[in-house]
Amino acid sequence: MDMQIRVLHCGSCETLKAGVHATALGLFAVMALYNAAAWLCRRERHLAVNAVLYGALTAWERTHVAHHLAALRDHEPPPAVPRPTGPAPVIRGLAA
Repeated sequence: MDMQIRVLHCGSCETLKAGVHATALGLFAVMALYNAAAWLCRRERHLAVNAVLYGALTAWERTHVAHHLAALRDHEPPPAVPRPTGPAPVIRGLAA
């Protein structure tokens, strides 16, 4: 199989990848908070397990988002520095 999928390469489509992982991060964080709150109210074992699991997934996704944001910074071209095209203008008529 000789198919090239651009999104699978490092440094390519990093904004998209960061967005997908950031969405998952937000979803996992909300699910962790919900399950922790539900466990505090009902003290059911599965809610505690869910809260811990989603908390771990939140930490895992945070590392992915950080990785993709770092890749974006590394592959970002440096900002263009404007160059003067001629002598600086002289301003006259401003008496102190």
